[in-house]
Amino acid sequence: MALIQTLQLILNVAFTLLLVHVIMSWLINFQVLNLGQPLVAQIWQGLNRLFEPVFRPVRNILPNTHPLDLAPLVVFIIIIALRDYFLPSLY
Repeated sequence: MALIQTLQLILNVAFTLLLVHVIMSWLINFQVLNLGQPLVAQIWQGLNRLFEPVFRPVRNILPNTHPLDLAPLVVFIIIIALRDYFLPSLY
């Protein structure tokens, strides 16, 4: 039971950080946030370092939709499926 709750906590944290990453990317693209600000750049680089190893294999599988990156959407779906459907069925 403790292992399942730990996995659920990890998936919840990953979901929240991925949501922050997506919202930050929108704000950067619409020039609301500026990467010239040290704090914004540091958070953005940290999130990219965290999620790029997850996005890269997904991008290799998906077709090239260059202006639109679908990898975060696929990772969202995987996290939601694991968190809400597969983990509860284990206990």
